[in-house]
Amino acid sequence: MSTVRVLVVDDHPVVRGGVVAWLAAQPDIEVVGEAGDGQEALALVASVTPDVVLMDLRMPRMDGVTATERLAAAHPGVRVLVLTTYDTDVDIVRAVEAGATGYLLKDTPLPQLAEAVRAAARGETVLAPPVAARLVSRMRAPAVDAPTARELEVLAGVARGLTNAEIGRELFIGEATVKTHLLRVFAKLGVDDRTRAVLVAVERGLLPSPGR
Repeated sequence: MSTVRVLVVDDHPVVRGGVVAWLAAQPDIEVVGEAGDGQEALALVASVTPDVVLMDLRMPRMDGVTATERLAAAHPGVRVLVLTTYDTDVDIVRAVEAGATGYLLKDTPLPQLAEAVRAAARGETVLAPPVAARLVSRMRAPAVDAPTARELEVLAGVARGLTNAEIGRELFIGEATVKTHLLRVFAKLGVDDRTRAVLVAVERGLLPSPGR
């Protein structure tokens, strides 16, 4: 029976300690390291050579999605299994697109977590039932047109704190036209206010992050 080598990454010491203790008690799993953030995890991977990295998503210095992307590029043979409290569509899709093999929630029973680690090491996709349901419903949803270049120009003005009138003057269009563009963007992004529209657009890479 081959042993699965695991690196556990979580910024909460109590959570990390509990997961490490449970996995280390399994006869076929060896915990080869612990890290408190993505940056520390990347530094450790080359030296401890894990088969599976159990990755939290939201951590200081470097989040789990960024760390997963870099791991997938530098160490394609290492499987990343996300273990997080967050099950929003954006979090799930970003993690999967970054290269995660699986996505589990922190309320996963420990025996199932150990089995998921084994499955990930075999290259299998492991998804918590609520996560799988979200992905399926997202795939079944009718395709929605992407925002047009003009709509994104209007939304970029919103992101800069401009009023509809100011956006209209800047783009040489009427205030009513600005409002029409915004309503279309809201529908395409599935939101109902200006702030959420900007946040979702940034999350999807349609607008640059603030400060960039």
